[in-house]
Amino acid sequence: MQTFSTHPIGIDQGEVVLFSDFADGGDMWTGEGPRERRSDIEFSQPFRSAPVVQISVSLWDVDTSSALRAEVKAEDITPEGFAAVFRTWSDTRIARIRISWTAFGEVPHEDDWDIL
Repeated sequence: MQTFSTHPIGIDQGEVVLFSDFADGGDMWTGEGPRERRSDIEFSQPFRSAPVVQISVSLWDVDTSSALRAEVKAEDITPEGFAAVFRTWSDTRIARIRISWTAFGEVPHEDDWDIL
């Protein structure tokens, strides 16, 4: 559990298309086996420390002739941003994925001291 002291809490959110492979025959649509796409996301302003990030699929366009296998997660979370990661495997065919994300955590306050 993350607890907050007296600092203000900031919430940032966004949405991004991670890939659209149907139109150009990309490997998420035509490939097999383990596949991964990553997108670096920057927050609108830095948090005081690494925030909590929740990520979800907001649009998926998939082939239904095989099982749907997918993982979506936030990795490498820093106060400045994170990597949105989508993975699939086996014979799953994914045409397009859009993700939504929300980050919340402590933000700097103008009265913070920077003691060296």
